[in-house]
Amino acid sequence: MDFELSQDHKVLQSSVRDFVEKEVKPLAIQIDEDHKIPDELVRKMSTMGMLGSYLPEEYGGAGLDILAYAIVVEEVSKACASSGVLISAHTSLVCDPILQFGTEDQKKKYLPALAAGGKIGSCLLTEPDAGSDVAGLTSTYQKDGDSYVINGNKIFVTNGGYRGTGILFASMDRSLKHKGISAFIVDLESKGVTLLRNEMKLGIRGSYTTAFAFSDLRVPAENLLGSEGQGFKIAMETLNGGRIGIAAQALGIAEGAFERALAYSRERKQFGHPISELQAIQFKLADMYTRIETSKLIVYRSAWLKENKKPYAAESAMCKLYASETATFVTKEAIQIHGGYGYITEYEVERMYRDAKITEIYEGTSEVQRLIISRALLS
Repeated sequence: MDFELSQDHKVLQSSVRDFVEKEVKPLAIQIDEDHKIPDELVRKMSTMGMLGSYLPEEYGGAGLDILAYAIVVEEVSKACASSGVLISAHTSLVCDPILQFGTEDQKKKYLPALAAGGKIGSCLLTEPDAGSDVAGLTSTYQKDGDSYVINGNKIFVTNGGYRGTGILFASMDRSLKHKGISAFIVDLESKGVTLLRNEMKLGIRGSYTTAFAFSDLRVPAENLLGSEGQGFKIAMETLNGGRIGIAAQALGIAEGAFERALAYSRERKQFGHPISELQAIQFKLADMYTRIETSKLIVYRSAWLKENKKPYAAESAMCKLYASETATFVTKEAIQIHGGYGYITEYEVERMYRDAKITEIYEGTSEVQRLIISRALLS
């Protein structure tokens, strides 16, 4: 077993770190305060290939692998979790299902623009009364000639404010539950799409979290993703992969907070000595680092499993569960190490603490991850 990153992955990691240090880190506080990622930063990330990391070159992607994608999200999230989740949701929840389930025409039509950042992707799955219960969707569609007509509402749509390319899930017959769900590729600037609001949030404030209404939205028949009734399968497989991205985001948040706490512990003096000499602080640092390194191992392994087309559903649930809870733990301890300064925005760990919590919730709560893991053990 080889636990070393390949030379290519090390070069990528170093390149992304340099980019983050120069382009992302200086903007992180402002992104949080403005509730917006600057368009110029999005453009620069796309130029770096971050929005199409593991898409094949023939579709405009960088032609890397899933581990490379996880490294990108991790490194960006060390400085700015909002920017990290833009990349994650765009890649895992939109590019990936089109790549995996789309026709050749759909791939050629949509993936190049997504890889280049000309369109930002968003997944329209969650509804006011259907979160973890995906089979309970109330959005509906009907076939009408060479189009599908969609009506309903969606909430908590990451990247929705960009009104780019969406993957929308709806049911042709609610009585069929999961068997009646289909997926569609939609243009969120189309007639019949109403952006209701961008939510104000505790954390990841620079990331758009949007609510939409759909009223007689007409979608061309060729925009059906997969086949009719395959939507639930597409959603579940998409979320399996998406959890790796969120775990990488959580890992990055934890690492960013740990790096700041470690540096602060060496600089801050109490009783005439750096607080890093206090055993209470040393034990905190030891626990934080151990959880981070454990998270990293399972995140990278899950990415490797997906890349090599091996079963990874349970592993993606485990890495998302553990890394997200690690992020919350580490950021809390980072604030404690900073003391009163940890509560001040200038020191950034308070933002990371706010950003960390959502990783335990979206793309499947920690409770849902435990359900997936336990079912895999008992099946």
